[in-house]
Amino acid sequence: MRLEIHCQDRLGIAQEVLQILVSYQLDLRGIEVDPLQGRIYVSFPGIEFGTFQELMAKIRRLAGVDDVKTTAFLPSEREHNELTTLLRTLPDGIIAVDSKAHVTIINEAALDALSLQRDEVEGHLLTPLLKGFNLSRWLEGDDVLAQTRRVEIQNKKFIADLLPVMVPGEQEQETLAGAVLNLKSESRLGEQMVVFKKGDQESFNNLHAHSNLMRKVVREAKKMAQLDAPILIMGETGTGKEVLARACHAASGRSGKPFLAVNMAAMPDNVAESELFGHGPNAMPGATDAKKGIFEQANKGTVFLDEVGEMSRELQTKLLRFLQDGCFRRVGDENEVRVDVRVICTTQKDLPSMVQEGKFREDLYYRLNVLSLTLPPLRERKQDVVPLAEHFIARFAARLGRKSPRLTEACEHFLQHYPWPGNVRQLENALYRAVTLLESNELDKDQLQLPSYTSDLGYLEKDFEGTLDEAVKAFEADLLRKLFPAYPSSRQLAKKLGLSHTAVANKLRDYGISKKSVKI
Repeated sequence: MRLEIHCQDRLGIAQEVLQILVSYQLDLRGIEVDPLQGRIYVSFPGIEFGTFQELMAKIRRLAGVDDVKTTAFLPSEREHNELTTLLRTLPDGIIAVDSKAHVTIINEAALDALSLQRDEVEGHLLTPLLKGFNLSRWLEGDDVLAQTRRVEIQNKKFIADLLPVMVPGEQEQETLAGAVLNLKSESRLGEQMVVFKKGDQESFNNLHAHSNLMRKVVREAKKMAQLDAPILIMGETGTGKEVLARACHAASGRSGKPFLAVNMAAMPDNVAESELFGHGPNAMPGATDAKKGIFEQANKGTVFLDEVGEMSRELQTKLLRFLQDGCFRRVGDENEVRVDVRVICTTQKDLPSMVQEGKFREDLYYRLNVLSLTLPPLRERKQDVVPLAEHFIARFAARLGRKSPRLTEACEHFLQHYPWPGNVRQLENALYRAVTLLESNELDKDQLQLPSYTSDLGYLEKDFEGTLDEAVKAFEADLLRKLFPAYPSSRQLAKKLGLSHTAVANKLRDYGISKKSVKI
């Protein structure tokens, strides 16, 4: 049984409490005094309830006693239990030694790491087991300072934080009582570095991945974000390739550094080279000073190259060299510049076909295609349409300072079954117009002004160009390219499609589809 006595700081009050306990012939097991808080704690064996009530009444009647109540622990017991729990749950090995290097405390993590039993270590000298650091000489030094060293114990290597333990002495001097060793194995350090480099995984929440297709993309993207190799994001226009690229940057160890985007389709070649790599003094007409390019400005960060398939062959060559060694020369400058940049590229073009046609460098394609993600079009991820629509509606309504309108059931059905040739961007723009002009609290499909679509004929493309033969060939090439990884020979593919081996082989050759051009 333990009592917590709230009392005033009066001389002799502790002695009077003890005299009451003695009068009941109680075996005192512990007493602690906290003068700052005005507390006296006593511990004794359990007694009968009636005797306990008498005892409490007598203590309360003492002059200077404000309150008496039972408590679960004495302060020292609480500290001991907290310390024991802390040591038991810590994943890192902890060893405490006295001033002569005898082990006083060792936790379970250290015992497991060293493959030792407690009785083999506690009370014994640690110095015979410890290699790579003279613990005794350190403890005997005049000025014992904290150290971080690589050590070896039981033929296992650790990074050890050696921390001296000082206790207050007389005349405000401190005395060395011993030391604590915090051991970190190589695997633990690796885990901590991964977590340290891990960026904001919540950045992927903006992608609204409810469909299985998008969940798979986000799952792969989260893993790729932790690496430094280039990422190639493929997908139709408006699928959210830049949003995915920004999420990868935010979830990486480069999240605190710049993310700079360049649209390669919007710049002429001569401008693109200068923008990406910069130029030296007097290299450009009317420019007397040197200028840093995007890659220099984004050092330690990420450069996002949108529509990389629009790059000229000359610029592709320079980008390839930069990806290989991180070096480049500014336009009109002989000095090499080295930077640390992660490159994320996007394209909606068929790069394997461009490689076959000689429009895109094959070595650059394989360099960029180390880590690849394919964003599915919105029509293939119907489960994401309504959550995306609700997200856009809430955002637009907040901007307009109005209550977010509700989607009618007919509108939800329409949104899910519309083909969305412009993908997420088209959905966003259509909803922005509808919410802006909406006068009620419900959004129906009639408020969405979209090109005609019927379930029988599908989306009626008014801007269709080319001939039927060209459209059929484009569809045929796309289908063969999608099936080829699962059936990577003309005979397997011919059997799947119900065609002759010769016919399929000719088509694969015509469309430039092979094990080199298609990732299997």
